Amino acid sequence: MSTNIYKTTAQVTLFSTIEKTLSFAYRIILSRGIGAEGLGIYQIALSVFSVLLTAASSGVPVTVSRLITKQNALGNTAGKNAVVTAGIVSTMLFTVPACALIFAFRGLFGALFSDGRCLDVFLIILPGLIITSVYAVMRGTFWGDRQFMPYSLIELAEDALMVVTGTILVAGAADAADGARRAGIAVFVSYVFSFAVSLGWYFRKGGRLVNPKTQLKPLLSSALPITAMRTSSSLLNSLVAVLMPFLLVKLCGLTDAEAVSLYGVAAGMAVPILFIPSSLIGSIAVVLAPELSENFYRNRADLLKADVEKSLKASVFIAFALIPLLFSVGGTVGEVLFSDELSGEIVQNCCFILLPMCISMMTTTVLNSMNREHSTLIYYFFGAGAMLACLAALTPVAGVYSYVFGLAASFIITAALNMRLLKKLCPMIKTAGYSVKCAAACALCCAFGRVLMPILERFLPPLACLFAGGAAVALFTAAAMLAFGTYSLAPAIKFLKGRSKRKKRTA
Repeated sequence: MSTNIYKTTAQVTLFSTIEKTLSFAYRIILSRGIGAEGLGIYQIALSVFSVLLTAASSGVPVTVSRLITKQNALGNTAGKNAVVTAGIVSTMLFTVPACALIFAFRGLFGALFSDGRCLDVFLIILPGLIITSVYAVMRGTFWGDRQFMPYSLIELAEDALMVVTGTILVAGAADAADGARRAGIAVFVSYVFSFAVSLGWYFRKGGRLVNPKTQLKPLLSSALPITAMRTSSSLLNSLVAVLMPFLLVKLCGLTDAEAVSLYGVAAGMAVPILFIPSSLIGSIAVVLAPELSENFYRNRADLLKADVEKSLKASVFIAFALIPLLFSVGGTVGEVLFSDELSGEIVQNCCFILLPMCISMMTTTVLNSMNREHSTLIYYFFGAGAMLACLAALTPVAGVYSYVFGLAASFIITAALNMRLLKKLCPMIKTAGYSVKCAAACALCCAFGRVLMPILERFLPPLACLFAGGAAVALFTAAAMLAFGTYSLAPAIKFLKGRSKRKKRTA
């Protein structure tokens, strides 16, 4: 990876981290404002909406990005415009009829929800399906042209608008269901914003809508396998959102309200914390995908191998650097942020899911960039089957933990199969030694956190314990990772020296 890629990745990661922090804060606001029951209603409605959104456009951004990269290499501006137009046409062909049919037959569609209140929230968000699918095409345009700054700013502004709007609206909610509906309105408002701004930027930069005929077939051919995989993922999440409360009622003897609340704790509080690394992985993937595609199309084998190896090491480093922090302060996080002990227990006990999750996400992106979408789709189905098997077999004995165990099984299987294929495509990549060093440092840091936290808990209140313990474990982890040679400070020092020299020359 070039220095420019590191710099761009850092930029996208910074904006993404701010965005995820806002989203995380919003989760806390919602959990306190509408409770676990309201959060469960909102989460279930959003999960079903995500299925439609994924089916409409999930494969489009990556494919549009790749095809634009190809057209840029050919110097074909008309081809770029045709790619964008083809993306918009393909999403509209699905979203407009889908929205019309659901609104017309909403009584029948409501049967998908175990709780009728979820349908009200879903219908509020549904019109956003059309406009946010068009925005997905614009995202691919930004990625393909490597315009990461406007992309990052729009994403951040969209999330900030949702948080502000939702916080204001939820404050006046009459009950849990009303609060969930108001949160749905905030989601729709944010979709309108990103659609309008991104489309305006595209036309302002000279983009045009032209005849998409030449690019429609290649776009659909490449996008459909990715869309199928991500649609299946959303379907799985929606199935779990409906199935998990049902199993808790039937197999664990809970009431409907208790089951929805328990699912809200797991899916709305604990799992978002466990998925914190996804923002970092996503940032790397966004920047790396066009680079990988270009090297793949130009047959630059050495550069492709180097990028694959470094991306794998980045995913391993992120996982092992964050595991000690969640393992140490996870319990306190649930107590302080959500006033819920179970959410903290799930985070602390299941934080080791981060390693297969990071590897699975990164390797899927790498393989898709190398035109292996059909393989990643098949591997995903193996992982999905394992997750459903965990729900069926483990819910009677593990309760809501079966959901997280299922996620772990899914990620382990897809990560293993993806790595097996990558080894065939790039047989010279070497990551085993680096992974061992990261694992050793992680084990040491987990032991440090396990010793430190009980001491702090004896003398400090929960909030102070969270900050003090988190800071101490983070610093210890940074030092241990450096000592084990998993990263170097040399690039940062070189960058700072270069900036200092530039300032002196301009002074």
